[in-house]
Amino acid sequence: MMKKTMMTGLLLLGSAAAFAQMDTVSYAQERREIKALLHTPGAANGPAGCNDVVMVGAKGDISFSAQEHRAVQTKEKIIFKSVKPVPGNEIIRVYGGTSAVVNWLADVQLNVDGRDIALKVRRLEVYVRKAAGWCRVAGQGTEVDEKMFSLRP
Repeated sequence: MMKKTMMTGLLLLGSAAAFAQMDTVSYAQERREIKALLHTPGAANGPAGCNDVVMVGAKGDISFSAQEHRAVQTKEKIIFKSVKPVPGNEIIRVYGGTSAVVNWLADVQLNVDGRDIALKVRRLEVYVRKAAGWCRVAGQGTEVDEKMFSLRP
């Protein structure tokens, strides 16, 4: 009997944990707000009050503010022409209505040192809600090797 009770408890805990990981219903308004940031050019950089950010570039460079991040792009002669989300590839998890972890696939068009480049980038970003609105406080992008990995979610 003890074994059966323990197994039932473990199964219930496991199914609850799986549901929590796949929750796509809670905080619907917050999810819409964050998704709108992703789909509005330049909006993910947030309002002026959102300077507290840690960004890791594709080469492993790290910036501790929005200004540092822009300085790295200037130094490396990187000009982002467009960064567009690939529809249906946004995974947005909101925690307590005040923070969110977002994974999304971007179609990126950029110019590096005079050369045009097109690539797909998988982004992982962290957002917090502040008085100014949703602020991206961390981000990292990794180029997707489309020959090795499917771009379907």
